[in-house]
Amino acid sequence: MSQSSVNNDLLIERCKKGDQQAQMAVYKAYYAAMYNTSIRIVKDSFEAEDIMQESFLSAFTKIDSFKGEVTFGAWLKRIVVNNSIQHYRKKQKANEISLDQVEYRVGDQDEVDPDHEFNNIKAQKVLQTMKMLKDNYRLALTLYLIEGYDYEEICEIMDISYANCRTTISRAKDRLRNLLKEMAYE
Repeated sequence: MSQSSVNNDLLIERCKKGDQQAQMAVYKAYYAAMYNTSIRIVKDSFEAEDIMQESFLSAFTKIDSFKGEVTFGAWLKRIVVNNSIQHYRKKQKANEISLDQVEYRVGDQDEVDPDHEFNNIKAQKVLQTMKMLKDNYRLALTLYLIEGYDYEEICEIMDISYANCRTTISRAKDRLRNLLKEMAYE
């Protein structure tokens, strides 16, 4: 077991005892990743911030249910993804969101290694192109390619069948590939 995972386990145990300093340390360790996860789904920085805060509050309130079967980060990410999707669906039902209504934030540019600028530009182009996909394609690809969920987890999150999930992801990849080719020829 690595030193960081031991430290993480100790922080989680302190959080279970209500230690606010430990909660703040956990928050600082995970807030950027959880914010980026949320913004990819809800596409609004203020809403992503609110969802992230609510997710941390929920996680700290229900931390006794964390059994350590997965890493704490994966457990927390599942809470953030579920809260983000729930929020997104509520807004969709209320017809309050349009695809090009809000700015999409990929991540902090300060963290980019200058040696990887070319790859960063290509990644940004792919992420920008993903915004052009239908919502269900964009969401499925985000969960699969960026967040790293498997088909079963995506089925559960999106409330679709396994076959529908595989088909959606396959079609989304094809559509993304075609859009990138079209943009390359322009």
